[in-house]
Amino acid sequence: MTTFNGEVALGFEPVREAFAANFTQHGDIGAAVCVYWHGRPVVDLWGGVAAPETGRPWARDTLQLVYSATKGATATAAHMLVERGMLDLDVPVAKYWPEFAANGKADIPVRWLLSHQAGLVALDQSLPLAEALAWDPMTAALAAQRPQWVPGTAHGYHGRTWGWLVGEVIRRVSGRSPGTFFADEIAGPLGLDFFIGLPASERDRVSHMVYRRPAVDLTTVAAEAVPEELREQVAAWRDPNSFSNRAFAVTDPAAIDFDSPEVQAAELPSSNGIGTARALARMYAALIGEVDGVRLLSPETLASATEEQANGRDEVMVLPSRFSTGYMLPTAGNLMSGPNAFGHTGRGGSLAFADPEHGIAFGYVMNHIISGSDDVRAAALADAVRNSVA
Repeated sequence: MTTFNGEVALGFEPVREAFAANFTQHGDIGAAVCVYWHGRPVVDLWGGVAAPETGRPWARDTLQLVYSATKGATATAAHMLVERGMLDLDVPVAKYWPEFAANGKADIPVRWLLSHQAGLVALDQSLPLAEALAWDPMTAALAAQRPQWVPGTAHGYHGRTWGWLVGEVIRRVSGRSPGTFFADEIAGPLGLDFFIGLPASERDRVSHMVYRRPAVDLTTVAAEAVPEELREQVAAWRDPNSFSNRAFAVTDPAAIDFDSPEVQAAELPSSNGIGTARALARMYAALIGEVDGVRLLSPETLASATEEQANGRDEVMVLPSRFSTGYMLPTAGNLMSGPNAFGHTGRGGSLAFADPEHGIAFGYVMNHIISGSDDVRAAALADAVRNSVA
């Protein structure tokens, strides 16, 4: 039987019950969840196994790679520069990054990078992984790249390229890499155990990931057997030239081993943030209010940062999505706790968000990467939080 540790404030017992059920019923192996409510922690739970091959237990300070939940941290860094008057979302990217003007991109505003509207989801020629991890070759390739659609006319999830695009703007404006800026300006003041670019000294604390394939691989069944509502999406998955595939094939090899020391040490501001659920919840709490004397953004900047910029059919995910300038916004059946929430999911289950209407900040991380629509773990926890504050 899985054991877990931590604390739950009076009234939030449903979250503990949902966390336990995730282990007994929904496949969690090692995981943590943290909730802040009106600036104070009310749930902080962790448990299970961090390294299944050795049996190493999940400890209070176990770190977990959270894939695209990293984007919320990077977006926060960008909006801090906006608040300081150093970055204007409505001027061309080329003002800060002159090389970006190539190939018809001179007029693309920074806002479209953050909101997945720039049409730079893929590269005409993938880069060797080592060059992508080295940063400069990838940003040079993106600066030279032609857009895949007329910028501003559509949106599509820039799953991998978003981190280099937004990260390079942060670097040009601040003079610091995005991981360094996050460490100095966000993690440091708030005491967050979260890294974009993992120091070698922290590697032994990182959990090891386990991947579960969906029970039915829809890309291998007869087309007529695919549910009608999924046929367009499945057809895109089957097409190697679709944006659904090309957006995640900007490196060679396309598949990246996110457990490798080299990948974890690099800065991939879209997808290799490593930290605790506690750090994510605390960061989002400091976005919607003050936490131990620290507030990251003013209410006015936050309102602008979370205003909808893109809504509708996503050219990459081939389903409806909504984005502000950097944060995911709720859609029908979303995992967050209310219509005014904002945050970001990560591949296979991780989730972090804030719900200013209810004073909630939430972080959930886990090492069992479950693909497909049968993963209910984060949604169950978010539902439990919502029920606890109702």
